[in-house]
Amino acid sequence: MSTLSKPKHGLVVLDMAGTTVADDGLVEQAFTLAAERLGEDPATMIDHVRATMGESKISVFRHLLGGDEDRARKANLAFEDAYGELVADGRVAPVPGAAETIATLTEQGRTVVLTTGFARVTQDAILDALGWRDLVGLTLCPADAGGRGRPYPDMVLAAFLRTGAVDDVRAIVVAGDTSYDMLSGVRSGAGIVAGVLTGAHGATALTEHGADRVLASVAELPALLQEFEA
Repeated sequence: MSTLSKPKHGLVVLDMAGTTVADDGLVEQAFTLAAERLGEDPATMIDHVRATMGESKISVFRHLLGGDEDRARKANLAFEDAYGELVADGRVAPVPGAAETIATLTEQGRTVVLTTGFARVTQDAILDALGWRDLVGLTLCPADAGGRGRPYPDMVLAAFLRTGAVDDVRAIVVAGDTSYDMLSGVRSGAGIVAGVLTGAHGATALTEHGADRVLASVAELPALLQEFEA
């Protein structure tokens, strides 16, 4: 594609669980299993887990366990194991139209990057379960961006730096299902921050945390971008 015909918004950073990957409560189930395996009461933790959906999971456990790094790491490993078991049990599926959307965005000349708050081992397990290893050229987890997950902008900026797809952060599009996805997009300087209603948080929370537009699902994203660029 010639430089003149490149789309204005050439880098699209998409969240996974809840945005492109159907969550169906798997994160909460995995947290519950992890807490029980460590002898903790999950009922005392679940509200914080829901409020911080999208955040790096190790950060969530550090908060829940009062900054005890050793127990936080053990809890995070237990969570990753539990989530991996759910994935292996066939409990993961794409959001309807997600793969087709990514293909459409790519055909439009955009670079698509998939991001997650999970550890790399869990991200890879999801990609393998869906057959998505070759769907995009780059996938990122917090460790790939220096260790800080959302609501920090680090993964979005890592996508910007590592792909070299666009010359200006305002040419980035960020889409996700959580308040923290919206915050990370706003903090990165992305030109479009879109919320989707297929995951953890509703329209009010997404808008309050910076969504330019709230979509029923990621399947509406290509049309939104063409609208913005018209």
